Amino acid sequence: MRNIKYKLSFTILSFFLLFLINTSIFSQQTKPNEKDSIIVAAKEIINSTKYCALITLNKKGLPHIRTMDPFPHENNFVIWFGTNINSRKVTEIKNNPNTAIYYAEPSGNGYVTIIGIAEIIVDKNEKEKRWKKE
Repeated sequence: MRNIKYKLSFTILSFFLLFLINTSIFSQQTKPNEKDSIIVAAKEIINSTKYCALITLNKKGLPHIRTMDPFPHENNFVIWFGTNINSRKVTEIKNNPNTAIYYAEPSGNGYVTIIGIAEIIVDKNEKEKRWKKE
């Protein structure tokens, strides 16, 4: 079973909310070959998974988990999501930007957990680039 957990930071673009995961942080003890293996395995799991879970924290600090339909990740683990600016997840992220994303491999043989800080960004150009008709 492949279990991969590492930290990434991400940003949220709002109105049509988009999460952007952009900076990978590995421990200093991670060897270059291990890091490459982790990245390859993480990309395999992310690419094989249509949905993921977004975990935010409510006002009491308790996790709130919901299924999300992410956009395809970019090469440097930039991952975007879309949602309504008035959603509970946006409010929770404004109150506490500590969040996590969880991808479970469809076969059940592994998962990826991405832990980071969410940031809300309003940018019409980014929204138009990633707009989904549905």
